[in-house]
Amino acid sequence: MTSITLLLIALGLGLAAWLAARAKAWSFQKDSEPRRLAARPNYHAWYVALWVVVPLLAFTILWAMIEPQLVTNAVLASPAAQNLPLFGFERDSILAEASSVAAGGGAVFNPDSEALVAPFTDAIQRFRLIGIAIAAAIALLTGIFAFLKVKPDFAARTRVERAVMAILLLASLVAILTTFGIFASLVFETVRFFGMVSPIDFLFGTHWGPDPMSNPDNPDPSRYGAIPLFWGTIYIGAIIAMIVAIPLGLMSAIYLTQYANPRLRAWLKPALEILAGVPTVVYGYFAALTVAPAIRDAAVAMGIANASSESALAAGVVMGVMIIPFVSSMADDSIAAVPSAMRDGSLALGATTSETIRRVLVPAALPGIVGGVMLAISRAIGETMIVVMAAGAAANLSANPLEAMTTVTFQIVAMLTGEGSFDHPATLSAFALGLVLFIVTLGLNFVALRVVKRFREAYE
Repeated sequence: MTSITLLLIALGLGLAAWLAARAKAWSFQKDSEPRRLAARPNYHAWYVALWVVVPLLAFTILWAMIEPQLVTNAVLASPAAQNLPLFGFERDSILAEASSVAAGGGAVFNPDSEALVAPFTDAIQRFRLIGIAIAAAIALLTGIFAFLKVKPDFAARTRVERAVMAILLLASLVAILTTFGIFASLVFETVRFFGMVSPIDFLFGTHWGPDPMSNPDNPDPSRYGAIPLFWGTIYIGAIIAMIVAIPLGLMSAIYLTQYANPRLRAWLKPALEILAGVPTVVYGYFAALTVAPAIRDAAVAMGIANASSESALAAGVVMGVMIIPFVSSMADDSIAAVPSAMRDGSLALGATTSETIRRVLVPAALPGIVGGVMLAISRAIGETMIVVMAAGAAANLSANPLEAMTTVTFQIVAMLTGEGSFDHPATLSAFALGLVLFIVTLGLNFVALRVVKRFREAYE
């Protein structure tokens, strides 16, 4: 692999540059007339190594992106590619098969691809050598430039620390840039969707039933009403799940911090947090095979006819159990962080333990508790597997928890899987749903920050 080869070259040359620069810096102190260095030899070594490694890594990333296209262009320019179809899926599949066989071996299933294997092999080897040669030239030039800077009065430490700060800044910007990239892609596709379906029909319509096989040039706006999806998401993830998660999570946190002895807490807290590591598909199977039938049987026993094994209640209850650790862990840490002087002072004034918890500890820890609840809500409304396996796919606008419902995340998966075209409004509707979900989650985070800031100022 070219990228791995270039990465190994970067690490090897960086180590060689580090050793050479360090030896040169030490030589200044071993001369017949030793001179005082402006920085320790290790900083000189890291300065030269960074000048070798960082440009090589940047080139490796760039080369990994442009090399496949260069190889493909070289193959298309060869005589063996003259009989290929000009456009279409068939042409792309022939090129992809020949490229994969040339890169990793294997058998050729399409006869048209066999003639392109040799040109792909030659092009891959040629551009691999070109990439290695360019990488070596870059390392040589940058290494010589940095090596000539190594002098007794050179402030290498300042340069190295600035470089490390720049690397840390780039690392911190990854999450922000990724968020902007996701948002930009959602907005772009959503604008295309709203060019086919009115935003009013989408945001306020009450019937959801996209047809991926319909005519994309004349979509039926009445089939793209997303209100049932928004309601199902809120009802399952933000109402039923929170009714389960908030009381159980908060009470478990209070017990672990105020009543449990240290030995019992050492066992219960990790056992509770294990719930956060259970795969969601396991929760989905548990909801579909255990909780949903139990709820159906209980409903039938109470005289409720036509009770279904797929219901919003089953999905919401299991989802609430899944997010208990989010509420409990944040509340536990927040309550434990309240100064002991506040608790001791309340008890000294004659308040009982329960009064101290209700009137002192919980209000003082409220910022962390609210943060945990908002995190849990964001996690719940983005859950998919439990809804797929327990709540059903019916877009119902109903307050009956025993009816089947669906959510935004389920419909995003349904619209983006299969053979649907990305120019069809049914497929593009998934991006509009994703944008709405993104904005709602962002709004919840803003609300959480406001609440946390307000109560933190009140109790500081």
